Amino acid sequence: MSLLKTAGATVNQTPLDWEGNFQNVKYAIEKAKSLGVELLCFPELCLTGYGSEDLFLSKWYIKKAMGLLQKAIPLCKGITVCIGTPVLVKGRLFNCMAVVEDGDLKSFVAKQSLAIEGVHYEYRWFSSWDSGTVGMVDFFGQEIPVGDIIHELKGIKYGFEICEDAWRGELRPGYRLKNRGVDLIFNPSASHFAMGKSLLREELVKESSEKLNVTYVYVNLLGNEAGRMIFDGEVLVAKGGVLLLKNPLLSFQNFQLLSFIHKEPGRISRTLLPSGESFPSKYEEFTAAVSLGLFDYLRKSKSKGFVLSLSGGADSSAVAVLVAEMVKRGVRELGAEAFLKKINSSFRPSTTPPVKEIVGSLLTTAYQGTANSSPETLASARSLAESIGADFVEWDISEEVAGYKRKIESALNKQLSWEQDDITLQNIQARARSPIIWMLANIKNSLLLTTSNRSEGDLGYTTMDGDTSGGLAPIAAVDKHFLLGWLKWAEKQLGYAGLARVNALRPSAELRPRESVQTDEADLMPYAVLVDIERLAVLDRRSPKDVYLILKDELNMESQLLKGYIKKFYHLWAASQWKRERIAPSFHLDEFNVDPKTWCRFPILTGGFRDELNELETLEEE
Repeated sequence: MSLLKTAGATVNQTPLDWEGNFQNVKYAIEKAKSLGVELLCFPELCLTGYGSEDLFLSKWYIKKAMGLLQKAIPLCKGITVCIGTPVLVKGRLFNCMAVVEDGDLKSFVAKQSLAIEGVHYEYRWFSSWDSGTVGMVDFFGQEIPVGDIIHELKGIKYGFEICEDAWRGELRPGYRLKNRGVDLIFNPSASHFAMGKSLLREELVKESSEKLNVTYVYVNLLGNEAGRMIFDGEVLVAKGGVLLLKNPLLSFQNFQLLSFIHKEPGRISRTLLPSGESFPSKYEEFTAAVSLGLFDYLRKSKSKGFVLSLSGGADSSAVAVLVAEMVKRGVRELGAEAFLKKINSSFRPSTTPPVKEIVGSLLTTAYQGTANSSPETLASARSLAESIGADFVEWDISEEVAGYKRKIESALNKQLSWEQDDITLQNIQARARSPIIWMLANIKNSLLLTTSNRSEGDLGYTTMDGDTSGGLAPIAAVDKHFLLGWLKWAEKQLGYAGLARVNALRPSAELRPRESVQTDEADLMPYAVLVDIERLAVLDRRSPKDVYLILKDELNMESQLLKGYIKKFYHLWAASQWKRERIAPSFHLDEFNVDPKTWCRFPILTGGFRDELNELETLEEE
């Protein structure tokens, strides 16, 4: 069998950034050609970006993508390149790989299985191609085959399973490709990041190479493409059930290339890049993903930096550290000069190492105290900001809170009290913080970060137009129990000594008078229990009765207390959908999230699980 130098290229693309997308593809092709690559595969929809959403419904958008492909074809002289693009065929849109051989467009290979679960809504835009069929489509006056097509280069037959195609079990196209004598299968993908998902992909690629008796090459998109989904840029190569190559994930580069030589069956040789390792823990995965997500969001939104209301508690401290990690990791990979250039910053550090200086140029934090704030949280916030290099300011909003209280008392001719107006008096403190922190963000032309986590989203334990104010919610997709563990890990493993004060505090909103000793878990329930209920209720979609019957065997807890926690969860979940609808855009980071725009759609108005909770209450113990 002939030798065939093959490569997968991951690219960081952006919807409507036609020139930027083209340049990434161009530079990857040029790099591949300089290395002697003969067959190069990009991810699916790499010309437009996978996250183009309803732009895919616009015919002009598809025409623009075709124009970009036409522009890319001359770059493919002396190499065969497979490029992901949408293709309109007789009024129906298909997700295709354009195969360009030596500057000649040979075919469009169409995706046969569409993703519809979780964050994916592909059926809204695309049609699935019927296996075993081939049609024709006009490409600027040239008739091009489109459909279920295989190709051959230097005696090596290759075909495609486009992302979801490979996850269809016995119905996957790979088995039909095997029967057609294919030696090499590419899986060009736009597979969103989720903690633990890379290991699942490794298993898929290894098993596919063995079951289908091929060299199997997986190529994913890279970066925070369009705001919510993050792609890890994974390139995997396997043969005979053995994973042979894996690149470093979640890179700050515009593109990465992983090449190898396809030899006789069972043998390949790597020729570029050290093989990447799997992440040692979910904490490390989370840190790397949010760091890249923040970096791309910053540069693609054209913001000058970040502003954060730093309370000294767990959530805001986690966000501050993640911004510092973004800088540290970006500078480590790109160098300070290239890092600053990519975010369009004119700042030039004067010290070496420059990380803390750059953090100070990008992150402004503000402690906004009230009469209910403690000296401990102020010290925690100040200490953390100083330790990471963030700009730190502080002010007291008691005057604003008192002013609002006086006005409403005068209007209603009524005195407010903690006994009668607890939630109102808590919320006005959170809301009074919003206008001035927004003002600071506006002055600095910066992106205001919110600090909501998934547990708060579950139960609505947040003040709308208060602590939810902002343009991006970096941690809204992970639960509080996870974050508390991550903060302890980050203090020790990442070296953030400034987290010591944070980790010594019990999480509290600090909105009630200090003598009440308010804590989050007393207001809600133990976070470890909340996580167990959440997983069953939201991820597994279980009824209250099922959740109870499962957890009563797993948790050593009195039955009425457990029922009370479950009732509280479902009651607050149903009542809080309107809040989840208004949470700022967030990254998808875990198996699931509660953002109705990306994963969990739930009606705003419901009966609130009334019958189901009554059934739980009357459930007799065995």
